[in-house]
Amino acid sequence: MSDQKLLERITLDPEVMAGKPVIRGTRLTVDYVLNLMAHGASDEEILREYEGLSQKDLRACLLFGAKSLSESSFMPLETT
Repeated sequence: MSDQKLLERITLDPEVMAGKPVIRGTRLTVDYVLNLMAHGASDEEILREYEGLSQKDLRACLLFGAKSLSESSFMPLETT
């Protein structure tokens, strides 16, 4: 599946979850799903808990996060 097709699974609407990116047709935000993954939830656990989701939705969240970060610049923190 192309990047564009995956990213179409993510929507932004100012009237849904205060405009945060969500998985299309849900109120699950991308950052919530990524946080679950970061804290050790497996894909299988997430899909079991949120029955309407698919593996492609989880991949779309990862891709959205990666694309968002690639468009950002970071300055190194100064250490004293």
